[in-house]
Amino acid sequence: MNLILQGLATDRPTIDRIAALADAQRIIPIHANAYRCESVVYSDALKTQVDAACLAAGLDYTFIAPGRKLSDFRLVAMDMDSTLITIECIDEIADMQGLKPQVAEITEAAMRGEIEFRESLTRRVSLLKGLDAAALQRVYDERLRLSPGAEKMLAAVKAAGLKTLLVSGGFTYFTDRMKARLGLDYTHSNVLEIIDGKLTGRVTGGIVDADEKQHMVQRVCGELGIPCSQAIVMGDGANDLKMMRISGLSVAFRAKPIVRAQADAALNFVGLDGILTLLE
Repeated sequence: MNLILQGLATDRPTIDRIAALADAQRIIPIHANAYRCESVVYSDALKTQVDAACLAAGLDYTFIAPGRKLSDFRLVAMDMDSTLITIECIDEIADMQGLKPQVAEITEAAMRGEIEFRESLTRRVSLLKGLDAAALQRVYDERLRLSPGAEKMLAAVKAAGLKTLLVSGGFTYFTDRMKARLGLDYTHSNVLEIIDGKLTGRVTGGIVDADEKQHMVQRVCGELGIPCSQAIVMGDGANDLKMMRISGLSVAFRAKPIVRAQADAALNFVGLDGILTLLE
């Protein structure tokens, strides 16, 4: 395997120390803050050691087979909240009602996998009943920010000819705007019911939960005529795991421990563009 080490800042002695821990045969600089350690013999015990060393050093690491290229893939599928963007939109909407702590607590429990997502969304949305719909625009204008590296990553995958899918347990109000702003190919999310300019505390149509996220990735791959193994899937919460499992490369971004443990790659420090460093 190759072991990719990257960070916001790196020093060569630390890289050399972790490469020696992995008994790497060669260390190849990729760019100023990223290195490829080659011919590493993977084991779970080694991963545990590297994980601890990288966490202490503020580095991200990925064990990956040699020769994997961006051109091996045809689709990048992304979660939105806390992945493509830095916020959980529903938590920020709730803040307009003075209910952010209550809603955020449910959000966190759902992302850790402690509450079934469908139940958690229903509970959270119900707390928004009566809120003026203008609050959604305020959240978009005042609080929504792209995650670090998002635009660089998207520019690179588009230049390589990959299609893009934003699939979210959040809301169409935000995914529609992300699609237009970033030139995404596909989006899929929940529809907040609004009557007379007020949120009703309900969503209309089906709920985009873990199963629906997986099915959407499968549908888009089918439309593109590709196997799911040609999809890169990125997420942060437990409701992303099913779509991540069917992908050719799963990436946990600033993710909950349950997600980091099951992903092919975990980016805890670098931006979304860190996926580009993983692929030759």
